[in-house]
Amino acid sequence: MDALDSSALSRAAVGAVVAVSVSPRHTMAKANVPRIRLLAGLGVEGDAHLGVTVRHRSRVRRDPTQPNLRQVHLIHAELHDALRAAGFDVAAGQMGENVTTRGVDLLALGTGSLLRLGADAVIEVTGLRNPCVQLDGLAAGLMKAVLDRDAAGNLVRKAGVMAVVRTGGEVRPGDTVRVEPATPHRPLQPA
Repeated sequence: MDALDSSALSRAAVGAVVAVSVSPRHTMAKANVPRIRLLAGLGVEGDAHLGVTVRHRSRVRRDPTQPNLRQVHLIHAELHDALRAAGFDVAAGQMGENVTTRGVDLLALGTGSLLRLGADAVIEVTGLRNPCVQLDGLAAGLMKAVLDRDAAGNLVRKAGVMAVVRTGGEVRPGDTVRVEPATPHRPLQPA
């Protein structure tokens, strides 16, 4: 890779935090807040999904001892833009995400990629968010709108990614998002 290509990759791998959101209860929408604190190995302080073991209710029913690979949910603001253009009234936090980003192609990241959020926090991407029918409670047809098919007919999930916290820290709107891609690249699967 020449210097120009490397420079372009570096620019493409830096984005920004648009909003941060949290909910102490198992609700679809999370309230936008001025900052969140990420706790290593646990998730977002004060969020219902905080914990070492799984906190999503459907997964707790299956096996409450499995590790929590869904400590932090991220959605790219570009998805909100596309959904609004399609007639859906969505905003940061409404689809259950803790961190809304802009300028990072979250869906193209590989499993194990690291995201450095702000000055200190580091999260590791564990997989895709598998959208659920609760999205239709926000707007009829929203779940279908975040699903697609690729050229081969495979299901494409567009509702963001899930991550675990490797290094804690505070995250605020306006903070940078720096990507450290995992090598080798392993395409994301539902987390």
